[in-house]
Amino acid sequence: MTTQVIVLNGGSSSGKSGIVRCLQAVLPDPWLAVGVDTLIQAMPASMQTSDTGIEFATDGGVSVGSEFRTLETAWMEGVAAMVRAGARVIIDDVFLSGTASQQRWQKALGGLNVLWVGVRCESAVAAGRELARGDRVSGMAASQAEVVHQGVVYDLEVDTTRTESLMCARAIVAQVG
Repeated sequence: MTTQVIVLNGGSSSGKSGIVRCLQAVLPDPWLAVGVDTLIQAMPASMQTSDTGIEFATDGGVSVGSEFRTLETAWMEGVAAMVRAGARVIIDDVFLSGTASQQRWQKALGGLNVLWVGVRCESAVAAGRELARGDRVSGMAASQAEVVHQGVVYDLEVDTTRTESLMCARAIVAQVG
């Protein structure tokens, strides 16, 4: 069966977005890119100041509440609907709750052919990227580097610590059926 969805999971500043752009450039067919950052940007600003929405702590911690989960579920179902309608999709996500995050995607993507990819990056390297980006809360990369992978099962893992995005993308493309 042909791969319909590629799910990239990794912490903040691990290199997922760069890999997504490279995947779109090297995959033979057009693939849409969607990410949790897009979902957060689409939410009302008030959701970023509410304990029922999503909160970013000054130490880089992230907590999500019930309203966020409700909208996230609807978004996941919408992404799955696009795939069922014929689009191929690359998902860029951060599994803050590890296994439970993957299970939410598995439920939404049920019946679809999914390639699960872990994007790893050493904590110190990700923290350096985070600092250079300047658009993230300091500490987010370090706090997420390992926790997002706990209990998650992958078809493939790549490590951007010393491997460029294009090489990681080529390794992923080799696994796309």
